[in-house]
Amino acid sequence: MSEQPAPYLSIVIPAFNEVRRLPASLEKMAEFCELFTFPFEVLIVVEKSSDGTLELASMMTSKQENFHVIDNQVHRGKGYAVRSGMLRARGEFLFYMDTDLSVPLDEISVFLGYLENNPGVDLLVGNRQHPQSDIIKRQNWLRQKMGQTFNLILRSLSQVTLRDTQCGFKAFRARAAREIFSRQQLDGFAFDVEVLLLAKKLGFKSADLPVRWINSTESKVHIVSDSLRMFRDVIRLRRRL
Repeated sequence: MSEQPAPYLSIVIPAFNEVRRLPASLEKMAEFCELFTFPFEVLIVVEKSSDGTLELASMMTSKQENFHVIDNQVHRGKGYAVRSGMLRARGEFLFYMDTDLSVPLDEISVFLGYLENNPGVDLLVGNRQHPQSDIIKRQNWLRQKMGQTFNLILRSLSQVTLRDTQCGFKAFRARAAREIFSRQQLDGFAFDVEVLLLAKKLGFKSADLPVRWINSTESKVHIVSDSLRMFRDVIRLRRRL
């Protein structure tokens, strides 16, 4: 990636085996970013995939000056992919969000405006459980209840006060992102909890906002096996921090 003037906004998108969803998402992202009046960058962090995700991402972004593909060359997990992107990002404000755009892109402007107008907040988290959130397409009842229960247990184990630790839509000031992700270690889905715990330990102020959210039926999260791994990781994390 050639060195360019530091962007105002960085958007990090992790991708693993995303050939089906990536084309539509990148097209929407490119169209949305045309509205920006400031320098920006979009980093697509590709874990080692078996479906040609890297080749597709490279082809689709080859003519987009502000879009860049990071080839992680290994498959270690979402936490590792996000960490790789956040440590490479150069923006004054940094976001990470899911490939499926389950939180619609116009929420970026809402979160960015909040950070600009609230200089005391360092980390802003999407909260799907907020009473003002608009859940356009819900998960099935069992997955929704298991997710809520899991989130409650996670918050109890980790002592995180924010109600939705796992929403894949978070925004950071540059200094907070740098200090947090240079210490962040978990490679799996529990990395979100680690990020919030590190923010608290380092003295950064976190807040949450309601979001619009559209459930994807192609979620990469396996509700039982991944939940067990997250419990294990959070218990280890609690001991470490």
